[in-house]
Amino acid sequence: MTMTPIRIVIADDHDLVRAGIGLLLGAASGLEIVGEARSGPELTAVVERLLPDVVITDLAMPGGDGIAAIEALRRSHPALKIIALSMYDTADFIRRAMRAGADAYVLKGAPSFEIETAVRQVMEGRPYFSPQAAQRLAAHDAPRPEDLLTPRQIEILGLLARGLSSKEIGFDLGLSSKTVDVHRAAIMSRLGLNDVASLTLYAVRVGLVDPEQGGRRPGGR
Repeated sequence: MTMTPIRIVIADDHDLVRAGIGLLLGAASGLEIVGEARSGPELTAVVERLLPDVVITDLAMPGGDGIAAIEALRRSHPALKIIALSMYDTADFIRRAMRAGADAYVLKGAPSFEIETAVRQVMEGRPYFSPQAAQRLAAHDAPRPEDLLTPRQIEILGLLARGLSSKEIGFDLGLSSKTVDVHRAAIMSRLGLNDVASLTLYAVRVGLVDPEQGGRRPGGR
């Protein structure tokens, strides 16, 4: 049975960058490059016209702030997966991109395989960070989880950050998925966060999840 390919739009104002990513992903199984853009406004128009599954976008293009473009795309296309591609590796910039709605953050200096890894991971509903980006986040201070959460909530937070679903966490801990959902809502409320990507960022920063493991299931599950 033929699988429907993952449809991707690449946005970057440098022709060589777009061409390189296009060649890399175009040769990968199950991935299809359906469009390109050179600026924020052009990206918005291309997404409206082509309705891709994934957008890979630079954060420093002509025609506006890349963070603002991500925010606009997230509002208009909630199901769209957005991968931020950037040379900036400061914790503040990474957090801004993720809060705007990015599902992944890949550094331009990262190994080439990371782009494909990020695409496949976000399509599974799991955030992705280049290891160097995750390390930058881990180096910054954050409230200690034991000051805000119960031991059970800390345990669930670590599993959520590794990419497990409520059903899988419930199975591992002997809880119903509904109980796990209740805990997740309480965790988000206590930490002031509103999505799994932000929870993963927090878990990496406080050391609950290794930077290389964030968003990945233990043992490759």
